[in-house]
Amino acid sequence: MSIRSRICRWLIAAIVAGDLVGAGAARAQQIPTDEPAFTAFVAERIRAEIRDTPVVIKGPLTLSVGPLQTNLDRIYAFCKANTGGCAREIGAYVSGVKATASSRNDPPTRAALRVVVRSADYMRQALREVDARGPALTRPLAEGLVIVPVLDSPRAVRVFNDKDRAALGLTQDQVFDIAIANLRSSVKPFTTVAKAVPSGQFGTLTGDYYQTSRLALIDSWAPLAQAQGGVLIVAAPSADLVLYASEDSSAAIDALRTLARNMMARAPKPLSGTLLRWTPKGWQLVR
Repeated sequence: MSIRSRICRWLIAAIVAGDLVGAGAARAQQIPTDEPAFTAFVAERIRAEIRDTPVVIKGPLTLSVGPLQTNLDRIYAFCKANTGGCAREIGAYVSGVKATASSRNDPPTRAALRVVVRSADYMRQALREVDARGPALTRPLAEGLVIVPVLDSPRAVRVFNDKDRAALGLTQDQVFDIAIANLRSSVKPFTTVAKAVPSGQFGTLTGDYYQTSRLALIDSWAPLAQAQGGVLIVAAPSADLVLYASEDSSAAIDALRTLARNMMARAPKPLSGTLLRWTPKGWQLVR
């Protein structure tokens, strides 16, 4: 069987499996489908959980929760595409808002610093008005992607901002240096979670909030690239998933790009459909 055939069969099987799961879970939910009513529905869910904080509808798919602004664009898009999983994701979203609101006054610490990978568009749009504590810090990772410092606590992961930086007396470079070092020491060794894949197959990193953050640890990918004959192509379609391949033929790249976009469309927290090639100096866009 040709490489193209193996890749296509693997890809079709993955897509069909996803369709079947979605169809089996697609039970009617009493959740509004138009933007204003959906916004009001989620606002009421948040009010029920956070009774001592005002929740105000600022516009379609936009709420303020105390001094925080929360945008419902992504959860609304997910619910439109994934009816069966909508209630579950709204529940997770509300829990996340509650945890963030509860932890926003926790003092920052150096030990809690980590980095996450987000799209540049997401940081410009969703986090443009985080709250009164100042803007978030970002650093370019690859075309369309940035790394963002966060504070990790048992209750929530929240974006680290300029007021937090001032409170710790750090420069921006020091923030990123500490956050990346903390990430490196807190995740499992790369060799235990990623194995080389043969031509015609894709590898996955999933099951951990910081899997996509590994993209910021450029040097840690070197052994995997070497084991794959120097070829390592990756995609991060959602915030907790990395796909990777050992082949850069046009058929393999097309299959990986299609799979990444399909999984991105289904994800409650989509990240990017971009494909990246590993090099010792950083990630390069695959066009």
